[in-house]
Amino acid sequence: MKVFHLILGILIPPVGVFLTYGLSTTLVINVLLTFLGWIPGSIHGIWAIAKHYEKSERVY
Repeated sequence: MKVFHLILGILIPPVGVFLTYGLSTTLVINVLLTFLGWIPGSIHGIWAIAKHYEKSERVY
């Protein structure tokens, strides 16, 4: 599922972020960045999705 979200984060950034975070401030930020340009939205989408999975895979 992680790879699918990352691919969507590249192609359609708000969809990838929405599937990872749901309705949140991260999604709003990503939508605004995508309106500014596809590249800023993709960069933020990949970063946000990677951070989410990094936090969920940590073992304490």
